[in-house]
Amino acid sequence: MNRSGAVFRFAPSPNGRLHLGHAYSALVNFEMARQTGGAFLLRMEDIDVERCTPAFEQGICEDLQWLGIEWDDVIRRQSEHFADYRQSLDLLEAEGIVYRSFLSRSEARRLVEAHESKAGPWPRDPDGAPLYPGGRFETGSGDQPHVLRLDMKAALERIGSDCRWEETGAGPEGETGTVQGNPAAWGDVVVARRDTPTSYNLSVVVDDALQGVTDIVRGRDLFHATAVHVVLQELLGLTRPLYHHHDLVLGADGRKLSKTNRDTSLSALREAGATPGDIRRMVSL
Repeated sequence: MNRSGAVFRFAPSPNGRLHLGHAYSALVNFEMARQTGGAFLLRMEDIDVERCTPAFEQGICEDLQWLGIEWDDVIRRQSEHFADYRQSLDLLEAEGIVYRSFLSRSEARRLVEAHESKAGPWPRDPDGAPLYPGGRFETGSGDQPHVLRLDMKAALERIGSDCRWEETGAGPEGETGTVQGNPAAWGDVVVARRDTPTSYNLSVVVDDALQGVTDIVRGRDLFHATAVHVVLQELLGLTRPLYHHHDLVLGADGRKLSKTNRDTSLSALREAGATPGDIRRMVSL
């Protein structure tokens, strides 16, 4: 199928070395781009300027080139585009659907624990994390540390309850085709962090729109989060791409591979004698 105008992207965070799960996602994106006659872009999601480093970025590029993956434009680094996210955040603030959130993580955790000790389980998001226990009417001074959160109820009142996307892959329960998301299940998500004028959820939809990404191909662990991205796309008037969520590469213990857990990196496998063909076989490509 020729879709010469299609644009795919691989967007790792340069806070560690790539592992087999990254290799699978990068290869799937690259091959889908080549099969459709589309473009393949590389983006560095480095809004965490403390943990993300040029050395890790260089390592990512070396790993991808070793796998035979080439990208079709200059690398976009999120740390160089905070002004783009600030502009989108200004639009959300002008709509009155974001608010300052002053509770620290430890304070929020204590509130949830206190509730659960007396009244039973506190609601949780699709990833299992407790929903934020604060709200729009928190009090605090302007110079007090805070994040900005999306008032999800107000956002859904603004755009309506139709939060659908077209899925060409499959969700955890086999969802495919036209999918109706449930953004309310995530509560009031962060759109700007204490130390950064953006968040993953905000920057990813802004970047995809500015880069003209038409096909988002990523792991199934992000399937439910797509609902939040659809809400932000609607609020900001951004084009909605196609989504394709793929299987995850799991470790021997059945868990998702992670940089945090120091799973075997591509560089370590390469140093041990693995070839790009070996990596493809290891991820069943």
